[in-house]
Amino acid sequence: MTGALLSGGIAFLVALTLGSPSIRLLRALKFGKAISGYLPESHQLKSGTPTMGGLFIWATVLIVTVLTNLFDVENSRLLINRESMILPISVITGMLVLGVWDDFGTFVNRPMTGLTWRLKFASIGLVAGIVAYCMFFLLEAESVNIPWIGKYGLGYSYLAIAFVTVFTTTTAVSVTDGLDGLLGGTAAFAFGAYAVIAFIQGQVFLAIFCFTVSGALLGFLWYNAHPASVFMGDAGALPLGAALATVALMTGHWLILPIVGIVYVLEAGSALVQVIYFKVTSGKRIFLQTPFHHHLELLGWSEPQIVMRLYLLAIAGAMLGVALALKV
Repeated sequence: MTGALLSGGIAFLVALTLGSPSIRLLRALKFGKAISGYLPESHQLKSGTPTMGGLFIWATVLIVTVLTNLFDVENSRLLINRESMILPISVITGMLVLGVWDDFGTFVNRPMTGLTWRLKFASIGLVAGIVAYCMFFLLEAESVNIPWIGKYGLGYSYLAIAFVTVFTTTTAVSVTDGLDGLLGGTAAFAFGAYAVIAFIQGQVFLAIFCFTVSGALLGFLWYNAHPASVFMGDAGALPLGAALATVALMTGHWLILPIVGIVYVLEAGSALVQVIYFKVTSGKRIFLQTPFHHHLELLGWSEPQIVMRLYLLAIAGAMLGVALALKV
């Protein structure tokens, strides 16, 4: 556990170091975020804030992971047999490319060159399918850990479940990225919870990876806390969601993911319910605006107040998730 926690601390320092020069570079490249006119008025003041901060989050994760997990310093070689690291790193890399591409359509005074929603969902689906294939056929995972019951085999139905887990988690996490510090903090708690679960299972390298992500996110929050100097963008949000789902599948504790990620369920769920209710009632709404954090803003809650209270919910979900995992 000491090594895993140390990796998290190192990741925090690396992200903190990379933050300032990365933000200066994003400003120099004029990668400023364009703010939608549909968002609450307070958000319009954020127009032009550098986005794609996810680049230095994942640069940190890759650097620290290679140094602490994938590289044998004594023999100067990559440990390519550590599948527990290869899969999540590959998922991050693929989703990072997708996120950067999509972020290019969100800059101020730039033509909309990002992904269409159809292409974006299709690309997420492709990654989800690859993860499901790798989990089932390469890592031979086909079970779920159920609290108080134990491990239960699912056979080929695991492929569909793994696909849905990655696709829905990636989408829900992306939807949550709408307030300063919201996604970074809640994701740090979620990865921290799965780090503990992985360590209890003896998956030390996976635990190190999770703590590394948590540490990198805490370093990013130094610059993303309200008022944010940089936004995460899809370059951060899409890899986060896919990596979290992959980690949940690798521990076998994907059943508790909606609890550990309760904030993401609330955010994405509110948007889904709003759309369904709007269509069924021919134009009526349940929420003032979705995702849920915008509803709270329009009720008069301040941005730091919303973020802090959703942090508390995320911490409670993370603790409950770990407690349930201990019951398997």
